[in-house]
Amino acid sequence: MTTGIARTRTWQLLNILADGEFHSGEILAQQLGVSRASISNALADVTSCDVALQRIRGRGYRLARPWQRLDREEILRWLDKDAGQFAIEILPQAASTNTLLLQRAGPNAPNGSAPGGSVLAAELQTAGRGRMGRTWHSGLGNALTFSLLWRFDCGLNALSGLSLAVGVAIVRALNKVGVAGVQLKWPNDILTPQGKLGGVLIEAQGDMLGPSAVVIGIGLNCALPTHLVRQIDQPASALEDVCATMPTRNQLLAVALQELAGVLRQFAQSGFAALRAEWEQYHIHQNEPVQLQLADGSIANGKARGVNDSGELYLETAQGARYFNSGEVAGRQ
Repeated sequence: MTTGIARTRTWQLLNILADGEFHSGEILAQQLGVSRASISNALADVTSCDVALQRIRGRGYRLARPWQRLDREEILRWLDKDAGQFAIEILPQAASTNTLLLQRAGPNAPNGSAPGGSVLAAELQTAGRGRMGRTWHSGLGNALTFSLLWRFDCGLNALSGLSLAVGVAIVRALNKVGVAGVQLKWPNDILTPQGKLGGVLIEAQGDMLGPSAVVIGIGLNCALPTHLVRQIDQPASALEDVCATMPTRNQLLAVALQELAGVLRQFAQSGFAALRAEWEQYHIHQNEPVQLQLADGSIANGKARGVNDSGELYLETAQGARYFNSGEVAGRQ
């Protein structure tokens, strides 16, 4: 969990310092109409939020890594003709964009019956969540973390395989911005040869027969500072390590939303079956021996032969074909 940034003034200063240039305390104080002591106090605690701040006497303050801010208008420009499909909100920080968006998803919430397409992105996510209660580690500006609310006429029982379909959309988006060699690990990890690049967390509300509202949370590593690597308990990777030309976070978010919209509409019409073959093309363990750890602690061994039309993992075991809808896969990475 990342400590949050409580003061509005601190965020004002971080916005100014986002360019990575030195800014003197005197000029910053003039810009905000406060004392230099107020500037120093406002920046005193940013290191607890994984922000690397340099202070040099005579030169002022500078962020060690320039912070590329999310900008709603730039995202809309990248979306171009698709901009009208989404209601986009950018927050300086949030505990979890999924949690916030879930609170807005119910039928009695404001705009609760409106079409899908609500997007919530956060510059700093302080309590990001992964599958099985894991923590998603990120810092200011070094990841793209956002959630998309999408509504389906179908019920919850018709959403099997949705997380896998979302994985296909994210791979398409990454390919479009020049990231090659991205693979998927069942059920919802996004990988490069170096390790985990991102993940998907889906949470749903509704009835078994419909309608339903789904919040799709996505996290992608843009950069991995050393202090973050130490917090992650598995091999991890970042876009800056695999991109010849790094996309902006605004561009990446726009392209991801475009691909997600297309896949989600296809899923609403045809379910996961229409996307199954493409998912298996990206499956890192396809036709490889794996171990699947189940919720009760038992282990299933076999060759991963892909998935069925419901997104269940198909293992060819010594006892024959078996299908699983949950578990943790270990195998070739």
